[in-house]
Amino acid sequence: MPVPDGFARRLLPVLEDVAAAYGTPFHVYDAQGITDTYRGMVDAFRGEPFREYFAVKALPNPHVLALLLGEGSGLDCASPVELQIAEQLGATGDDVVFTSNNTAPAEYELALKAGALITFDDRSLLDRAETLPDVVAFRVSPHGLAAGSALMGDATRTKFGVPVDRLPDAYREARRRGATRFGLHGMACANELDMDRAIQAAVAVVELAAHLTATTGVEFEYVNVGGGLGIPYRPDDRPLDFRVYADAILAARRRSFPGRQGPRILMECGRYVTGPHGVLVTTVINRASKAREIVGLDASMSALMRPGFYGAYHHLTLPFATGRPEGRYDVVGALCENMDKFAVERPLPEPREGDLAVIHDTGAHGHAMGFTYNGRLRPAELLLTADGDVVEIRRAEELGDYLATVRPQPRPVLSATPRAARHHDEHGNQGE
Repeated sequence: MPVPDGFARRLLPVLEDVAAAYGTPFHVYDAQGITDTYRGMVDAFRGEPFREYFAVKALPNPHVLALLLGEGSGLDCASPVELQIAEQLGATGDDVVFTSNNTAPAEYELALKAGALITFDDRSLLDRAETLPDVVAFRVSPHGLAAGSALMGDATRTKFGVPVDRLPDAYREARRRGATRFGLHGMACANELDMDRAIQAAVAVVELAAHLTATTGVEFEYVNVGGGLGIPYRPDDRPLDFRVYADAILAARRRSFPGRQGPRILMECGRYVTGPHGVLVTTVINRASKAREIVGLDASMSALMRPGFYGAYHHLTLPFATGRPEGRYDVVGALCENMDKFAVERPLPEPREGDLAVIHDTGAHGHAMGFTYNGRLRPAELLLTADGDVVEIRRAEELGDYLATVRPQPRPVLSATPRAARHHDEHGNQGE
């Protein structure tokens, strides 16, 4: 949907000057909007034990991560690189939740060394681990309402988590191996905008923790209800009321753990925190009339893959083209792929070469999902600070970046000559 009013008020008066001085395309993020959203989440839990762990995968720029860490957020990491970024930013111990899947032993050891809150995504990882973390937590496979998500899959076809009926034995085995502290991690939803579904999915994780305590005797220090809260990409989408969501989770904890405080609540939202607070700014460089009216931009799918890859909707505006007649246009990039489209048959005021185009809600899974196919390199990331300055927090990629991993001279990995000699020997063709 259109960018939040505050972001628009701060950005639009300076946008033409920034684009003229810096050039397009670029992603730009609103620091004030990001911090306001985070603070609203914390306030919604009304002082109850709660912590948000920002999903690094959504926007892995260290400057944005540092901003959130400074506000008190933790970081949710899912790979060694994300753990290393967290470490460089000073996030260690329970500042980090490590939740991965198909986890290699070396990745687990790295998370263990960092002292992170580790989620076991599968019983096999527990069985392979020689040393257990201080707190043992399992992720439950999507079940109940969560299983209805096309992005996660139901329990019969998902790759995530431990099936719910196998969780009791998993916790019993962890306790048998000496674990005394426990957590539970749920996969509540994915880009969910239906408040009732979001609440029911999160409440189901809290209730599952109470059920596991009753059946196994395991006491949980925390319940991580996951992330997956959606944002209103379309103009007619309604945003979630996070306070209503938080109240429902706290009420479920009171019901499920009567007479005591119950486990603290963790979350790991990414999209919800930063998604609405970023835009991709690009320029119209071409107009063509084919079977449809085509508008070519100087950004391509490599800068924002969601519309082409998922068919996802991103609102698109020409902020300085008001008053022109409206038509319908396909808005495209320059990749040698027909899916390289930001919008199809989108109503817009008549675009002209040189117009600035703004693609909204790119603050999560935008630049982070970029790629370099066709040599179309990823654009810069800028930050609109709370003071109103615009600063570069990641430069645009250049040819040197694209070729940085190419060896100037091929590096030997396996020599064919010794192998041929061994083959010769094995067949008895040696001399004497």
